[in-house]
Amino acid sequence: MSGEELLSHLAELTGRLRRALLVVALAFIFSFAFGVRVVRVGGDPLIPLPYPSIDHSISTELVSGFVAHLLPSQVKLISVGVFDPLYASIEVSLLLSAAVALPVIMWEVWGFAAPGLYPHERRTVKAAVIPSIALFAAGALFAYAVIVPAMLRFFLLLDESLGVEPTLSIKSFIGTVVSFMVAMGMGFQLPLVMAGLTKVGAVSAGAWRRNWRWGVLASFVFALIVSPGATGGVIETTIGATLSALYVVGIAVARAVEPRKRQNL
Repeated sequence: MSGEELLSHLAELTGRLRRALLVVALAFIFSFAFGVRVVRVGGDPLIPLPYPSIDHSISTELVSGFVAHLLPSQVKLISVGVFDPLYASIEVSLLLSAAVALPVIMWEVWGFAAPGLYPHERRTVKAAVIPSIALFAAGALFAYAVIVPAMLRFFLLLDESLGVEPTLSIKSFIGTVVSFMVAMGMGFQLPLVMAGLTKVGAVSAGAWRRNWRWGVLASFVFALIVSPGATGGVIETTIGATLSALYVVGIAVARAVEPRKRQNL
């Protein structure tokens, strides 16, 4: 590749990154600084209208929803630092902006990488887009509905057994929720990654099956990394067992998508 071609590719990459970051920034500003009010205009049906607001923004409403649905009633939520509520709102806004801008980010990445892929690789990537989004959403929902509530209840029981008043800072609470949702969303990509590597011929389905012990070990190592490490092994075991089950699913999917010629080898 000549220097001129390299500069051209770098210029294209910069332009695509700029567009993706612009969408992320606009989505962040909207979720952080705007609320949505449902109004009736004349005889028309209810219409959602955005309006500038920091204290009743989309992100603060979502924070309130997290508190209402996840925090046990016995736990008192406190603000340790002056800016803790602001940081909580920023974290949620970042999560929302990344989710909203994800299609644009994927489109820009695809536009840059597609010309360098073989036709079968392009077909594989296209087929993986929707499953990838669905798996990420499933992982985030699993963290929201199972992991975070179980962890909070464990710490509540521990506080009560020690005679300590259960309190939790808003910053720590939202940081835990967001980090677990993102981590489990990424972890749930495991079957798709396994199937993709098998589809392009990098790893055979038989290799995944023969090395299942390493897959289980990696699942529990991941669980130890993302978990607080102080729940008596409950959360770690739940995450590790879930990812191990996903590894088994990945073996089955890899077997299904593996080219027949490799299966016969």
